[in-house]
Parts: sequence; C-alpha cells; structure tokens
Amino acid sequence: QVQLVESGGGLVQPGGSLRLSCVSSSAIFSIYAMGWYRQAPGKQRELVAVISTGGSTDYVDSVKGRFTISKDNAKNTVDLQMNDLKPDDTAVYYCNAAYRTISYWGQGIQVTVSS
Repeated sequence: QVQLVESGGGLVQPGGSLRLSCVSSSAIFSIYAMGWYRQAPGKQRELVAVISTGGSTDYVDSVKGRFTISKDNAKNTVDLQMNDLKPDDTAVYYCNAAYRTISYWGQGIQVTVSS
C-alpha cells in the first residue's frame, strides 16, 4: 500500500505564493504518473498538474504560467509551486499517483487565497 502525505498548504493573500509537497512511502515515481488535483466547495475535483514517469508535465489552462510541478525521484517527493495565487485557486489540494487502473490519493491539504 502506497501512502501519500501532503504538506505546505495554508492561507495566502492574492498574488502570493505557496509550495505544496507530497512525499510517497514507496519509490514509485519510475512507474506511477504523479499529479495534483484540487476540489473547491461545490465543485468537482479537477486535475491541476501532472508529471509523467519521464518528467513531461501538463497543466489545466487556468494555472498555466503560474504553477509548476516537479519531482525528486531520490526523495520520493512531488512538489507544486504555486505563484500569483488567485481567490479561485482556493480548494483542497490532493496528491495522486496513478498507474493503469491503480490510483492512490493523499488526504488533501487546504489552500485558501484571501485578503
């Protein structure tokens, strides 16, 4: 069983930055694609950013140019650097590991963007 634990969330003013980190209990990054999802109140969970086993990245249009996903295979961590945060970025953010039909989730971490 793979455990994913997120950290780094909190309250930030509009225009500010946060860095989320997710650590995996197992060395899976060579097999699993890693992603960050978010879910705002009353909305469906959406994929924010994904990084493949080879390091290719993709982002939802609303965060392109502001968010950067990266991973450290040696440390079993995947990070999400979030810059120029907007109130619409407020959500619970989840780390995800996916391989074919197998998917693991972190417990989620709150990010609130408010003045």
